[in-house]
Amino acid sequence: MVFAIIDLGTNTFNLLIAERLPNSTFKKIFNTKIAVKLGERTINSGYIADAPFQRGINALKQFQQYLLDHNVEHTHAFATSAIRSASNGNDFVVQAKKVAGMSITVIDGNEEADLIYHGNKMAVNMSDSISLIMDIGGGSTEFILANHNTIFWKQSFLLGAARLLEKFKLSDPITKTETIEFYEYLKQELNPLLEAVKMHQPIELIGSSGAFDSVVDIIDGEFNTGELNDFKTEYSVNLEHYYFISQKIKASTIKERYHIKGLIDMRVDMIVISFLLIDFILKELNINTIRVSTFSLKEGVISKKLGLSLS
Repeated sequence: MVFAIIDLGTNTFNLLIAERLPNSTFKKIFNTKIAVKLGERTINSGYIADAPFQRGINALKQFQQYLLDHNVEHTHAFATSAIRSASNGNDFVVQAKKVAGMSITVIDGNEEADLIYHGNKMAVNMSDSISLIMDIGGGSTEFILANHNTIFWKQSFLLGAARLLEKFKLSDPITKTETIEFYEYLKQELNPLLEAVKMHQPIELIGSSGAFDSVVDIIDGEFNTGELNDFKTEYSVNLEHYYFISQKIKASTIKERYHIKGLIDMRVDMIVISFLLIDFILKELNINTIRVSTFSLKEGVISKKLGLSLS
């Protein structure tokens, strides 16, 4: 059986097509992503503007062609922060069904965090020790404190890269004053996380796909690590390498970032926010170990809702 998972994120719509194999396993056949930026200019106003609304519908129409090309039998589509928090989010769901034949399930932040955990657990070799899983989206960022068999705490925060970029309107490049103000805001907004960490004391940060994929790609581009491999599902990040590229990203202009090897165009405008978020977590929580999972929500759906494991 060939099936598809679609993750309708705030910045990016992601499509994964896979084949169900015997013994409840699966293998990936095709995956792609389209930058839609649903929150463009209006994410903090609580609605999807006309242009990004249409970009989203057009992306789904393109996905529909991929589904036909690969003879997909079952499609599971899930919408997250931008659509669930928009006053016209339901209009988008209705239009997607009408124009692209796509049935979309809108999930809340709690379920999103749960699916992210299950996706990461499939990719990363977790132990009895507690890890902090972090997934930076466009509209929200999820944090999960968990080990290989239990979630101890999880929460979705309205601290996505697109939402924060619109709120702070940072200089190009960002100034020291803006950085301090940004960290003060995070310290206030992430207080529930800071309290939970005191109780559960994670030993590492696991970055969930997305912006963390860019961390791995930029490090490879800068240091020629030779580690990139389509079949790998987890990467260990050298902390010195991380802080070097973090400083480089934060000191760069948008124009300069288009020439940074390993940084894809769709992340150029929001990558500074992502690095600020990661920096804050590492320093505030005194975490010295980072691993990156190439799996996230889509694979979590495969694991939890379809009951399949990687072949």
